[in-house]
Amino acid sequence: MYKVDLPVDQSLEKAVQRRRSAETARKARIFNTRLRVMGLDLDAVNQQVQEKKHQQNMEMQQDKAFDKLRKYHDDVLLQQDIDEREKRAALHTDLTQFWATHQRVEDSRDADLKCGLKGAFRITIPEGELGPASMQVFQGEDIGDEQKRREQIKKTERDLRAQKEDNERRHMGAKHRETLVSKEMVHQDLMGVQLHAVEEECKKAARIALDNYNQTLAAEREEKLKEQHRREERENLAEIWHTLTSDMMTECAEAAEREVGGGKPPRVLIDKWKGMSPKQLSAIHREREEQRLERQRQRDAEKVQEAAWKLKLLKLSKETEEEEKRAAELRRQKRIQTDHYNMQLAREQQAYQEYLNKKLYTNKPTKDYFFQFNTSSR
Repeated sequence: MYKVDLPVDQSLEKAVQRRRSAETARKARIFNTRLRVMGLDLDAVNQQVQEKKHQQNMEMQQDKAFDKLRKYHDDVLLQQDIDEREKRAALHTDLTQFWATHQRVEDSRDADLKCGLKGAFRITIPEGELGPASMQVFQGEDIGDEQKRREQIKKTERDLRAQKEDNERRHMGAKHRETLVSKEMVHQDLMGVQLHAVEEECKKAARIALDNYNQTLAAEREEKLKEQHRREERENLAEIWHTLTSDMMTECAEAAEREVGGGKPPRVLIDKWKGMSPKQLSAIHREREEQRLERQRQRDAEKVQEAAWKLKLLKLSKETEEEEKRAAELRRQKRIQTDHYNMQLAREQQAYQEYLNKKLYTNKPTKDYFFQFNTSSR
């Protein structure tokens, strides 16, 4: 037989090592004093996670909005730049077209001179007749210079005359306008003076009318005040006379009574009542004496009833005191019995505790006894 080394199954060792690692992590998690005592607020942690995610989403949305705004701003600036370039190109095209239409070279002031000079070159000295040995016109020479100078002098004189006439017309127009302005100002000053005079007359007439109106109002008011004063004096005199001749001053007793009718007693007028009559006073005294006697009889009856109640209460109080004494005696006896019973229980408890400490629990536990606990997470 040959000896063959069979391969060791590594999966079992890996499984054992994996279980050992899981057990070690479980022990570290379970026997951690901080987590076991303080615990972990899972709701608060989840809320913090949700708030963090919400904050990240808000920041992403803000970044997207800012990117969109910046892109829109760039597009607007680019469009403005394109519009500005198109506008400049259109303006340059219009300006070029204006130059070509309204500012041509042939329409300038010196176009006739240039055209005459070119004609002189073409007509007077043709290019076909100019040979190498018979050159008559060289670079820098000006044919017809005297004629051109005379034409320029004449044109300058015409321009000067036109400018002088134009200046004279403008000067005459300015003088004429100044004259018209002066006349218009004088006319306006006269109209202003007249209007001021008319306005002063109107103001004066208005002041006079206002003074007359105020005087009329003052006279009417004074007359009304006098009439009011006379009326108040008449009313005061009538009131004084009525007061002197009224029932209040004459002290008439019948004036304080008013007949109502229907068999009812007369009604007393408070503002005119001067006091009661002797008959009324005697009736009041008689009624008061009857009330006093009735009150005295009631008091005597109450005293008799109160004496009876006091006697009855005295008997009840004596009976109550006797019952309280009997109840106190019963409570004292019951308390003594309870004290004896508690003392008996205390003696039995003490004897049982001595039995446990001296006979039953004589061996003290060592450290090995406590180390056998919490050795596994299961």
